[in-house]
Amino acid sequence: AKIMPALVLAEEPIPLWWTSDFINASPPGTPEKDEKWIVGEFNCSCVGISKCLAACITDDAPNACFSDIAKKDVVEVRKIGSLVGRKALTILDKAQRAAKASDAMDSLKLILKSADPKLAEDETLAKKLMEWKRS
Repeated sequence: AKIMPALVLAEEPIPLWWTSDFINASPPGTPEKDEKWIVGEFNCSCVGISKCLAACITDDAPNACFSDIAKKDVVEVRKIGSLVGRKALTILDKAQRAAKASDAMDSLKLILKSADPKLAEDETLAKKLMEWKRS
């Protein structure tokens, strides 16, 4: 709950897939409930799913593919992939709705401005009209 605000990203969704290394900064012997943990490193750009490593193309395995993942790991890999996919769609859907709302507000302000420039500056009026439009 403190990481995103500390990164000045409080209003942003957390990255879809990331890892971080936490370091216990408490002196040895500190009771667990009083321990202070700090983030030592974030990785948001190249996070891997270890159970998928067999499917990664390398110099030694130039033809690696999904079928190279161990059968015992495939169910878990699909669960993780499906979860990440659902989360990605939720984030994209939310962003698309926000963009549409922003476009609608801009259009409304243009209409109000054509009637009277002062109306376009009235945020309360614009918000009430947007709410009325939705009802």
